[in-house]
Amino acid sequence: MSEVRVRYAPSPTGDLHIGNARTALFNYLLAKSQGGKFILRIEDTDTARNVEGGEQSQMNYLRWLGIDWDESVDVGGDYGPYRQLERLDIYQKYALELIEKGFAYKCYCTSEELAADREKLEATGVDKIHYSRRCCSPNPVTDREEYLIRFKVPADVTYTWEDIVRDEVSFESTDIGDWVILKANGIPTYNFACAVDDYLMKISHIFRGEEHITNTPKQMMVCNAFGWEMPICGHLTLIVNEAGKKLSKRDANTIQFIEQYAIMGYLPEGIFNFISLLGHAPMTETEVLTEEEIIKTFDINRLSKSPSTFDRDKLAFINTQHIKNLAEDELLELCMPHLIDADILVGKPPVWAAELVNLFADRLTYGREIVDLYDEFFSSELVLADDAKAFLTANIDGNIRTLTVFIAELEAVDEFTVETVKKAIKTTGKVANVKGKNLFMPCRIGVSGRMHGPDLPALVSLLGRAVILERLSTVVKGL
Repeated sequence: MSEVRVRYAPSPTGDLHIGNARTALFNYLLAKSQGGKFILRIEDTDTARNVEGGEQSQMNYLRWLGIDWDESVDVGGDYGPYRQLERLDIYQKYALELIEKGFAYKCYCTSEELAADREKLEATGVDKIHYSRRCCSPNPVTDREEYLIRFKVPADVTYTWEDIVRDEVSFESTDIGDWVILKANGIPTYNFACAVDDYLMKISHIFRGEEHITNTPKQMMVCNAFGWEMPICGHLTLIVNEAGKKLSKRDANTIQFIEQYAIMGYLPEGIFNFISLLGHAPMTETEVLTEEEIIKTFDINRLSKSPSTFDRDKLAFINTQHIKNLAEDELLELCMPHLIDADILVGKPPVWAAELVNLFADRLTYGREIVDLYDEFFSSELVLADDAKAFLTANIDGNIRTLTVFIAELEAVDEFTVETVKKAIKTTGKVANVKGKNLFMPCRIGVSGRMHGPDLPALVSLLGRAVILERLSTVVKGL
């Protein structure tokens, strides 16, 4: 296969999960790094689990991440249709061909008969519970019209492939029973449809999660039966949480759906960057990378064989660095929806929002955090942190004098701006005869109740005269 053609094949059963996003991304990176094609195929044959809007949700958040495709249901292509339910006649054709070749057969067994057979086998204590092959004959005796089609698993065959991630992997055919390829309603099973589609769409490589390893030998059976070349496979390792446990959708400590990150105001560039490191170690000096750099450095030889840890601190760091690369207007655009939703801008002039965002620009890890930072420093009730209270009480007389002078200097200011506040702080130092920590710390604590925070003059100017003077007076009286 000369051209690299890869596919991400989601089922429209829900929103885009971080694990599926990684599968999509690694396929995308392989295609882009090799000048190949990325195909989005919709595997919608599990009709009971399909949800309305699931397909569109997957596509929306793939595009939000920055992942686009060359062929799919919306852009077309030479190998469609790209929804499996629109390809049922294709699967029917190939299933019947397998019967003609002797690789498959019609099974007329009822669900009750199959359940009874299973129960008998379980009672014997056998390790492998396989179909009895009662219908595996040229002309089974039956008056039933409804049937499904099973693949006739060959005896004593070892299925081996060189996995991109895991090196050599093998399965024995004796471990696999005759499996259903086409249900009675004409809908194919996953492994059959997957093998047929991968061949017809000329897929050259498959990246998918390790839970699909056991599917690979079944797909190899289909390819062997038709004389098709099996795509090169790579089964990505698990994503685990910080405790080393498999990432579960029930793990409340980890946000796991791409939509949630978008709603919270994470940058798609940051999430793209972070996910690209879940199982891949690029040869770079930094882990903060642009899409172009990630594509350029993507190397299948640097895929990890060990589980990938979902490190929330690393995610925060990477997204923070991408936020710092935003222009002021881009950062304001990121934060504005969250400020509006929280009613923070009511009664404020337009420029105030820009000044607020700039105040916290170097502290933001995601857009919605602007609301938390606002609440922390702009809350109507000032509460002194324990370390701040200890600092003030360690030198009560000196700190009261500094704060009293600071109040007087601010009262004399006509308009609170960054420059006038800076001047007031500088004059306070001269009048109170203090400098450095003994000047700035009591002023900061009196304004915010904390020993650390954003730029002090900017914070004071945004809080405004009335709030600042009330806070400072309250702190002095409390000492």
